[in-house]
Amino acid sequence: MISFDEAYQLTLDQIQSLESYSVELLDAVGRIAAQDLHTQVDSPSLDVSLKDGYAIHSIDIRNATLESPVPLDLVGSVAAGGAWKGAVSSGQALRILSGAPLPQGADAVLAEEFTRPQPGATGFIQAINHAEPGRNILRSGSDITSGRLIVPAGKILHPTTIGLLAAAGYSQVPVVRPPRVAILATGDEVLSPGEALVKGKLYASNLFTLASWCLHFGFRVDTCVIKDDRDLIREILTNCLEQFDAVLTSGGAWNGERDLVVHILDALGWQKFYHRVRIGPGKAVGFGLFQGKPVFCLPGGPPSNHMAFLQLGLPGLQKLAGYSKPGLPMIPAIIGKELNGQVDWTQFKHGRLIKEDGRLLFEPMRYKSRLQEMADLEAIAKIPEGQTKLPTGSPVMVQVLQI
Repeated sequence: MISFDEAYQLTLDQIQSLESYSVELLDAVGRIAAQDLHTQVDSPSLDVSLKDGYAIHSIDIRNATLESPVPLDLVGSVAAGGAWKGAVSSGQALRILSGAPLPQGADAVLAEEFTRPQPGATGFIQAINHAEPGRNILRSGSDITSGRLIVPAGKILHPTTIGLLAAAGYSQVPVVRPPRVAILATGDEVLSPGEALVKGKLYASNLFTLASWCLHFGFRVDTCVIKDDRDLIREILTNCLEQFDAVLTSGGAWNGERDLVVHILDALGWQKFYHRVRIGPGKAVGFGLFQGKPVFCLPGGPPSNHMAFLQLGLPGLQKLAGYSKPGLPMIPAIIGKELNGQVDWTQFKHGRLIKEDGRLLFEPMRYKSRLQEMADLEAIAKIPEGQTKLPTGSPVMVQVLQI
């Protein structure tokens, strides 16, 4: 067995990202940026008003108050997308709407609520408050400056990121091709949902959990349930290794006479990097490459299958998909109840997150039903190898699953 840290690093070191291609901006939502993206324009391209109001000379109204208003000559108006051809001189005001370009001569915008009509004088307003230079002005390039890095390679393109790219001048962006993943569940006892359940059989819940995680992260997925038949497993496995970018197997990962998957991969000549890792649960996990394609052999027990996938299989697939920071998102929390580990083992603990007195507590879970515990799982705490416990009240970074 190797340590978890060794296995994790081996996994990421051996997997390379898939090729990239360009897609239309709206098709890039949720995808991974294939290269650093820099702004192509300044935004805004001119100094513009942040508010509806009046473009003025700030010095003209530096002493304006409600009791001592300052009259200004209203010389016109300008809206977003328009332009005022002249200049605003001292003693003048130009009606300006939000997003409109600042006219020459003006150095501030007085918000509309700080003005009122000049009594008895059409074409004049009164300023009843001051506006210092730069007030209510969005300077050219303040949102986006041309040439600046705004999206690093490996970043997920969220909806707000797509908006930023649109403002930066992009109509298409390069993204990493999402991996095609084959997920194979082996075992004479395993059935696909929809088949009649008979005594001694069970449904392939692992298969659907793994496939759901892959779909959640935007991977393309195909699944198959295979009986414990060496020739059949070899045939389907070989076909999948030819047609897909990665393969996950569920079950058949240990050393029993019916645990065929790793033995078949050995016979096919895969490049095996590890088989068995000092983690609990999930120690029977194996990983290797076949003609450069990653293969993860996951144990059959649901908690072991799930944890081995989340800690090693998922980061590997995310590396394949171009993620710069593979793995589940992490947040800080406080241990709500002491967690015990093993000195020669990395332990992962299921838990819930509870808000209490302004703190986020990680509370360990222990259900009688393994599947119900997995379904209710909100976070995972790691007790590193060499550490025997995480005391109550100690800070910890936890992986978040409810995403």
